[in-house]
Amino acid sequence: MRSAIFNAVAPRKPVAGTTTSGYRVIHNKAADRAEIYLYGVIGGDWFGDGVTAKQFADDLKALGSVKTIDLRINSEGGSVFDGKAMYSLLVEHKAKVITHIDGLAASAASFIAMAGDEIEIAEGGFVMIHNAWLFAMGDARELRRTADLLDTVNKTILDVYVGRTKGDAAAIARMMDAETWMTSAEAVANGFADRMVDNLKVAASVKHPERFSKLPAALRANTIRANAALDRIASLKA
Repeated sequence: MRSAIFNAVAPRKPVAGTTTSGYRVIHNKAADRAEIYLYGVIGGDWFGDGVTAKQFADDLKALGSVKTIDLRINSEGGSVFDGKAMYSLLVEHKAKVITHIDGLAASAASFIAMAGDEIEIAEGGFVMIHNAWLFAMGDARELRRTADLLDTVNKTILDVYVGRTKGDAAAIARMMDAETWMTSAEAVANGFADRMVDNLKVAASVKHPERFSKLPAALRANTIRANAALDRIASLKA
């Protein structure tokens, strides 16, 4: 059996010769600070244009000892296992991590956001949580084992949310079951962010709205501006 577990959109093939990832790491040595832009897909094997946990780990190591990491997120999510590894790397890092949800922190990106010692969300931002899902093939025994694996993965994701939000586990599990989209105010109220801040000139949007069953109308409208965040990243000097 082959399977891959996701917490985001279905995989797609990258266009040859193009790079759609908005991932960047910027080291300000003078300020002893780093900015990590997690703008785009998480994971590389299936998603092609996303950032892998290995690349993330290598880049963190290259930063050396920094005092503060500003983690800026505008992502639909991606691979659960890459996301979990990235979350662990940030939690274990000696730097203070400040998460900035600039647009969207959905699926795998939402639990990476929980690594922040502080979490702030733009006024027009969104957080989305749901259960992991996968593509799988095999006989009945294999598929039952896969279902058990999904239950385990969902439990580990739930533990991250509960640990950071201090919310009720049963209530958050129901939110995951329902594919819950939270506005910035709702994210703060539910403990998924500590405070709301002014909007940046990026739009929370999704490239594949058809993949989600409960996409908010505001995000559906913003989809026509899906490249806004990547345009911002392209203007930065690595």
